[in-house]
Amino acid sequence: MEDDHPGASNWLVKIPAKVKVFFGQINVKFFSKKNRKRPDNSGSAIPVVPLTRKQRWLRRGKKWLKRTAILIVVMFLLFLLMNKLFPLKDDLAYSTLVTDNRDEVIFASLTPDEKWRMKTELNEISPLLQNTIVQKEDKYFFRHPGVNPIAIVKSGFKNLVRWRRVSGASTITMQVARMMEKRPRNFWSKMVECFRAFQLEWKYSKKEILQLYLNLAPYGGNIEGVKSASVIYFNKMPDHLSLAEITALSIIPNRPVSLVLGRNNDLIVQERNRWLRKFARDNYFTKKQIEDALNEPLTAVRRAVPFHAPHLAYKLRKRLGTENIHTHIDLNMQKKTEQMVYDYIRSLYLKNIKNGSVVIVDNETHRVITYVGSADFKDTSDAGQVNGAMAIRQPGSTLKPLLYGLCIDEGLLTPKRMMNDVSTHFGGGYMPENYDKKFNGYVTLEYALDHSLNIPAVKALQQLGVEKLVNKLSDCNFTQVQKDRNKLGLSMILGGCGATLEELTGLYASCANNGVFVQPSYCTLDSSAKRVTIMSSEANFMIAEMLSKVNRPDFPLSWESSVHLPRIAWKTGTSYGRRDAWSIGFNKKYTVGVWIGNFNGEGAPDLSGANVATPLLFRIFNTINYDADQEWFTAPATLQQRKVCSVTGMPVNEFCTDQMLDYFIPLHSNATLCNHKQEVQTDEKETISYCKSCLPASGYKTKWYKMTPPEMQRYFDENHIVYDKIPPHNPQCERVFTEGAPVITSPRGGNEYYISKTSPEPLQLSCETATDVSRVYWYINNKLYKSAPPKEKIFFTPAEGPVKISCADDKGRNQNIWVTVKLVDM
Repeated sequence: MEDDHPGASNWLVKIPAKVKVFFGQINVKFFSKKNRKRPDNSGSAIPVVPLTRKQRWLRRGKKWLKRTAILIVVMFLLFLLMNKLFPLKDDLAYSTLVTDNRDEVIFASLTPDEKWRMKTELNEISPLLQNTIVQKEDKYFFRHPGVNPIAIVKSGFKNLVRWRRVSGASTITMQVARMMEKRPRNFWSKMVECFRAFQLEWKYSKKEILQLYLNLAPYGGNIEGVKSASVIYFNKMPDHLSLAEITALSIIPNRPVSLVLGRNNDLIVQERNRWLRKFARDNYFTKKQIEDALNEPLTAVRRAVPFHAPHLAYKLRKRLGTENIHTHIDLNMQKKTEQMVYDYIRSLYLKNIKNGSVVIVDNETHRVITYVGSADFKDTSDAGQVNGAMAIRQPGSTLKPLLYGLCIDEGLLTPKRMMNDVSTHFGGGYMPENYDKKFNGYVTLEYALDHSLNIPAVKALQQLGVEKLVNKLSDCNFTQVQKDRNKLGLSMILGGCGATLEELTGLYASCANNGVFVQPSYCTLDSSAKRVTIMSSEANFMIAEMLSKVNRPDFPLSWESSVHLPRIAWKTGTSYGRRDAWSIGFNKKYTVGVWIGNFNGEGAPDLSGANVATPLLFRIFNTINYDADQEWFTAPATLQQRKVCSVTGMPVNEFCTDQMLDYFIPLHSNATLCNHKQEVQTDEKETISYCKSCLPASGYKTKWYKMTPPEMQRYFDENHIVYDKIPPHNPQCERVFTEGAPVITSPRGGNEYYISKTSPEPLQLSCETATDVSRVYWYINNKLYKSAPPKEKIFFTPAEGPVKISCADDKGRNQNIWVTVKLVDM
């Protein structure tokens, strides 16, 4: 029997041994049909049974399967190596897209390469959008590994038969690869596209690849991606597009130059309808869907991209690192506020006031619904791109309501409690003044807050303690206060610290939330809101009541600002040097924060919270809460009223004839009875007074005298105000006085004073004494310097070095202080 293939055995025998090993060490003799002999153990030949045709084909099939498997493994390992050496370039930059509380676009920005490339998220790819794109571009998208070999064969056959390029074989994945990496259209580029397609399929899911396609598809000019085209041409999001609009958009990426929306709409409609009829023939959509799509007109035109709340957009993009930002902005309110700020600042240009910022919080949801960072973002001459809402500025008097609320909770004050508004030294040379450079004497807390008096505020902070106020502000996320907490002193209540409009608006929003601070939310990605109780509901109600009065000096004089104004509580503030004007107001529905000033820190003579910021605050409330007849805050059940003395604001005593009602917190507010009067024994003519040590057996009478502190005596004397004086003490009394010693107010003990060598300026000597003192004696380094009445101002020029200053009154009471004097060249 002859071989079917003569010479086959000899040729196969010559195959190198390594090749035999590679192919599984195949015994080439099996190819021969001759009976072969195989020696057995005994050395005799054993006949070999010949293989049937079926057995031979099975062996050949196993051989080729093995070779194919090895080839696949080698190709896969080669792909992994190439994937490592030539990684996918998929680091795409997207436009920042910001939407409002209704998912309408309010802001978008160009990418670094000047493209409108808005990112379409997976949840925005509606089934209609997905099915239309897949049916149009790649029917087998969900079934191939990135390259469709069947499509390649079909395309090659059609192009060969017609001798021109009739159709392509690019899958959606291959198109993504081409759009991600621009290359010339040639055979080598097609091979690279295939490799990149495999990389995309290896790294991403089918949904994510479709997402990339929708984000990169060209739509003419610098518009890329379905969302960009949808927003710019149709003013809607991709998941709101109709079948006709989706089909129109699906045909443009193939001809982005000749099919331009707004310019070639008729041609686009013809091409769209051709594809819709094709969808109908394939029964891909219902007859009703196709009929509606064919009848739908195409009115798309290129629109300007919305440009609202740009400062908030960049702020959130930097903080969140994401492209699609869903904010809580109310677009209608945002537009109105932006226009109001723009128009209002333009009216102040001649006063050298060039910018402003506004933040509005919805008190029910604790969401920021309006955010204006500057009067005009595009105004480069006045630094319009600076975000004034998050700029650290001096807060002026805006922290006073919080201070007084804390003092009420500590039991130190109530609204009618009297405070002294007179010139006061607070140590370290700190001697603040009021805004109008005047003092008011006795004032209630209510008056001090309404008129934003400085001296009572500093005294209240001194009583409360700086640390307690700093802790509360830190709880409310005042970042600069947290950083400077070890440097802050009494001056912080007058603006000697750093705060932003965002922080202050959030702080005042807590007053509309019963004293509970809730971190304002800007967008849906904000984490759970922080909640901190900063003052009791009782104290919060008292502060709101005091701030809602209209008979205040900071109430705008123009009737236009208040004609439709709802009831609000508000506080103004002006920083040192008239650099910042603040006005922040709230009611049950909204909290509005307004800042007016210049971003370069330049002050202006007319810049003040009352005159400049409050009119804009009222305009905004008139607009967003027009003529609102809404419920005001109700007093907590635990808040009560009591009768207090109108002279001191303390609970009435037996001698208190003038009384009034005042709020107080049971078990918290100070319950000490009024002590503004004291029984004093005098002679019949009321010329001298007696103490228990010198009280005669007869010839005296008892009378109630009003007690006047030394600082108030000085104020009354300087302003020529008559007050009730206790007669001088009996000069014949031999009692040793241990209380009521003079208090040296100038100079301040422990301080260093630098005096010019060439023209030294003298230091002033002043003190405060008890009412019964008629003369004081000044000593310098234990030597009598001068005797004078207590209110007389005395000056002296000290020598260099430590100086001891003593003051003794005519009752023998004494105080000593030490100062250091240094002579310098000036």
